[in-house]
Amino acid sequence: MADLTRYAGYALTDAVIPELPNHYRGKVRENYDLADGRRIIIATDRLSAFDRILTAVPLKGQVLTQLARFWFERTADICANHVIEYPDPNVLVCRRLEIMPVEVVVRDYLAGTTSTSILSMYKAGRREMYGHRFADGMKPNQKLPETILTPTSKAFDAGHDEELTPAQIVDGGLLTQAQWDAVSRLALALFARGKAVAATRGLILVDTKYEFGLAPDGAIVLADEIHTPDSSRYWFAASYPERFAAGAAPESFDKDFVRSWVVARCDPYRDAIPEIPAEIVLAAASIYVRVFEAITGQEFALPDPALPVLERVRGHLVRYF
Repeated sequence: MADLTRYAGYALTDAVIPELPNHYRGKVRENYDLADGRRIIIATDRLSAFDRILTAVPLKGQVLTQLARFWFERTADICANHVIEYPDPNVLVCRRLEIMPVEVVVRDYLAGTTSTSILSMYKAGRREMYGHRFADGMKPNQKLPETILTPTSKAFDAGHDEELTPAQIVDGGLLTQAQWDAVSRLALALFARGKAVAATRGLILVDTKYEFGLAPDGAIVLADEIHTPDSSRYWFAASYPERFAAGAAPESFDKDFVRSWVVARCDPYRDAIPEIPAEIVLAAASIYVRVFEAITGQEFALPDPALPVLERVRGHLVRYF
């Protein structure tokens, strides 16, 4: 692992470029809609948790953009995606789509921590979830009999995702039966590819979410990101059997490094966030780089720290002004 000390203070906190039109600021991405139907998405290094921005982690935006690129390129034969080009390591130019109001979550294990995860529901005593029936006596993090889909509503306006069944999706008019059938097939095929590639790296792709959109001609297109640690759960395959047998949590990427540091020092939903030390932020940057290299098997291309990120990004986007 490279020493990232020279990247202290290198983070891209904002990517506001006045020369670009129709700016929309997301939690971690800056979006610009061009008149010809293209969208420019700049991934900043902002780290969001607890409904607020905690800090900015150097290289995070580049890692996630390039990791999604790795997976988009390795799944393009399965499903068309929204990618047009990558003019900068932090920037994606893509097709603007009508995003489907359903997030398709694919799961291979009884795992998860959120309220919509099957493990949380199972622990609460539920056995019918997302249109699936689960047997009694299952253990946390157990392999499911088969890969399943657990779709949720897409919360567009800062709301909360809600559990859905296929019948609710179709009967509620969220998608047509043909659209749901097609999306289901694509999601399962994408997940199968992800599992196969991850296995070659000694990893288990546990679960993930996909977002699909509709092109103007009605074609289904994969959007957002794919198989990144922000949208997926990975475990290390070598240690999984022993840890599962012992009832221990599987070994995974610690992508909650900064969040855990904050929780240990305050109630992040009520208190002011304490200043996060530079060494903690740099340690988080190292984790993101390590995740990229572990998943892809490639060395992460470190940028020139002497050139500010926003200056570099602006230079690569001049032709869109």
